[in-house]
Amino acid sequence: MLDKSIPYHEVWMKRQLKLPVATVNLPCGFSFQFYQVGDEKAWAEIETSVLEFESKSDAITYFRRTFAPYKEKLAQQMLFIVAPNGEKVATCTAWQKQIQGQNYPLFHWLAVKPEYQGLGLATALVAQILTLFQKLMKEESTIYLHTQTWSHDAIFLYKKFDFSLMSDNLDGSINEDYPIVMKLMTTLEK
Repeated sequence: MLDKSIPYHEVWMKRQLKLPVATVNLPCGFSFQFYQVGDEKAWAEIETSVLEFESKSDAITYFRRTFAPYKEKLAQQMLFIVAPNGEKVATCTAWQKQIQGQNYPLFHWLAVKPEYQGLGLATALVAQILTLFQKLMKEESTIYLHTQTWSHDAIFLYKKFDFSLMSDNLDGSINEDYPIVMKLMTTLEK
């Protein structure tokens, strides 16, 4: 869940693709499942539950604009965690972002419904998505991730998987929030 009690600042992180990825098992009864037609509703529900969107309809609108045109890719790159009761409770995507005609591998939209947080689902999902990147995008050297200070718990998780904070944005411009982010993350780490 986003921590909106602290100031919002943009965060870019990166990780070398070829670094080893620890194997992390899901809790008993949970399973991974790739996107299937109709899962945009589950995605919207998960992302809205962690306050990424004001409403499910806002999330659906984003999904339709950003992901829906690429159903084939979604079926190979968007993962869900399914609870023992069949409910989709977490998601993340091994995606790409195009900037100035170049594609960048983008670790995208990690979220776990609040009632399922603390079970190790996010950790297992990060490991699974990184492994997926290594299978799908072997020719790439670096994976990128965009987040915000409101997701500081996730930032600490990403650091455990060898992501590091970047001082610039993905397009190469300076991230003016970087010095503030570094100071804030140091404060929160204590």
